Amino acid sequence: MREDIEKRIIKEAEHVIKTGDTVRATAKVFHFSKSTVHKDVTERLKKLDYDLYKKVKKVLEFNLKERHIRGGEATKRKYSAKI
Repeated sequence: MREDIEKRIIKEAEHVIKTGDTVRATAKVFHFSKSTVHKDVTERLKKLDYDLYKKVKKVLEFNLKERHIRGGEATKRKYSAKI
């Protein structure tokens, strides 16, 4: 793997751990697609730094479990603004 890609993957992973951001939010920060960031922090990171991968995985699992709550809050805000 190229060195610049490895650095990008590590930066993305550290950002996810530090901020607890979702893949979508991380993609916006780094100006990459969600698919690229997801592949970076799940597949490529696992081969690059397994300990860091485990930390990122915990954050991503938490975000997945909480996703339905955030979606409901967003819908509530959307319809509250229309009134």
